[in-house]
Amino acid sequence: MRAASARVEGVEAGIERDASSMRATVVLAVTGALIYVADQVTKALVVASLDVGERVQVVGDLVWIWHLRNTGAAFSLLPGAIWLFIPITLVALGMVAWFHLQFRSRSPWIHVILGAILGGALGNLTDRVRLGYVVDFVSVGIGDLRWPAFNVADPSVVIGIGLIVVYLTFFDGRGRREPAA
Repeated sequence: MRAASARVEGVEAGIERDASSMRATVVLAVTGALIYVADQVTKALVVASLDVGERVQVVGDLVWIWHLRNTGAAFSLLPGAIWLFIPITLVALGMVAWFHLQFRSRSPWIHVILGAILGGALGNLTDRVRLGYVVDFVSVGIGDLRWPAFNVADPSVVIGIGLIVVYLTFFDGRGRREPAA
């Protein structure tokens, strides 16, 4: 009787793990899809509305919509190195998949963050493969003192990576060891 009860408990635990894993995958996929669609739609609107180099003030001199072509990384770093960023993006996508599998039983918020990284990385990868550059359009600053232009994908990736680092450093106690006495 005990053996049968233990088997039932084991099956129930397996079903619960599978359901948790499925929820994590759905959260990752939905978040990634939302970021990807937002990125691609906003870029398409900018391309359809503004010529390259044209800009429109949105919040005075502080925020502009400025249609630019970026051959570099996020926030226009390393211009012209597109050959470097496609393989880096593929490695980053592999890391998102790995973290997703490792963290599938943890809080859904970690999968929201991974989904944001996924959607952003796929958004810029799509531009690089399809166009040979990334469409950037948000410019923040005052006068000539401006942060490098960016798009929806850039902060999704950069903030997402930052949040993963913060989570692993300060909130994920699973990897911590007790100090030796």
